[in-house]
Amino acid sequence: MFRLLPILLLVLYGFAMWHFSTWQLKRQLNGNSRRLRDSKLEPYLDRLAAALEVSEIPVHVYQIEPVNGLAAPDGRVFITEGFMRKYRAGEVSPEELTSVIAHELGHVALGHSRRRMIDFSGQNALRAVLMTVLGRFIPFIGPWIANLITAALAARLSQRDEFEADEFASALMIKAGFGTEPQVTLFHKLDALTKNAGQTTPAWLLTHPKTEKRIAAIEANQLRWSRAEH
Repeated sequence: MFRLLPILLLVLYGFAMWHFSTWQLKRQLNGNSRRLRDSKLEPYLDRLAAALEVSEIPVHVYQIEPVNGLAAPDGRVFITEGFMRKYRAGEVSPEELTSVIAHELGHVALGHSRRRMIDFSGQNALRAVLMTVLGRFIPFIGPWIANLITAALAARLSQRDEFEADEFASALMIKAGFGTEPQVTLFHKLDALTKNAGQTTPAWLLTHPKTEKRIAAIEANQLRWSRAEH
């Protein structure tokens, strides 16, 4: 029992850190966001709401410049002001922005925030075990290898969540009558919009899958669903 105590403490530490970061994020979002009000977008959001059989889909604008979407741990969906600027400038269509909102709704519906909390706690425990074991046999680079392994695991789990949210968004966009084309066209321009610097990062350390893999998965899902209908 005493041998397991350090691991148990690390798991509890992971939970505590997750709750602290969640509280900190909620505070930032509350103090630096506003409800999205855009008459041009409202009909698109209404179609998503109808497809989900809910009265409305509240979306908030997070007042930061990076182009991104966010599903908060409390279930709220955010689009950054940077994304809204691209939309207002005509670089992103209403359908494409709607697909981003559908993706973030996927994170909420699939419980990814709760799952990431569990994953984060487990990764802390795994890192501690690996650092202890590898540190005995490889004193100098053991901790570095332990961090690399846990970082790769975290990236893999994050990529899984992104693929799942993409699939949810595809199904929702099809049900709402938009189809998957807005997702695909947005992904084709996403790296340029976000000025993605991750192209030099190994794929197994990226928190988001490579763009071309996400497009391929969306197209494969649509083809599979089309065949199932016939």
